[in-house]
Amino acid sequence: MTKSSSSLVDILKESGEARIKGIALFIEEHVAHHWEDVLVNNQEKLQKAYEEAGDAAYGTYLNLLFLPVHRQLKEAGITPEPRFPGEFEISREWGNEQETHQQRWMWSTVYGPQQEALGTIVTIIFHDHTQYRVPQQPDILALTEVGKEAVVEALSARSPEFAQALEFTVEYERYLKSLE
Repeated sequence: MTKSSSSLVDILKESGEARIKGIALFIEEHVAHHWEDVLVNNQEKLQKAYEEAGDAAYGTYLNLLFLPVHRQLKEAGITPEPRFPGEFEISREWGNEQETHQQRWMWSTVYGPQQEALGTIVTIIFHDHTQYRVPQQPDILALTEVGKEAVVEALSARSPEFAQALEFTVEYERYLKSLE
């Protein structure tokens, strides 16, 4: 991690939008410095997970990537709910027709030391459905909005693709019905 815990303490001294943006920057810097190392250092484990469980291997990758972030945030009294990268069931995904460059948007509400909602951190994970591959660095977005409806509205305003994509549970339900 490129920043020390004291920088997180400084972030908590900020107020409003500056605070959630500071937390996002903190996470973004960690991701920028470690996303490829986590892939390389865990290549065998991730490939095996992909062969055994398919796309769930990307969840394993994200857990490995965010573990140091969770430790530092916990030390600073910051709690994401759910844990980063967010709740899979309400996430949304889209990509190219070949399914070699997909993106899934997930999010977590971030709470401060007094359990006050500070905002929402959105994680965008880029991935491939034809093989285990993360084609580019995950993106991190900060929102002041909290709550599913407000976050969906904010992300829909930011991205027409997000607005058109179905949340995972709806998409999966439609898929299962198509098999009948």
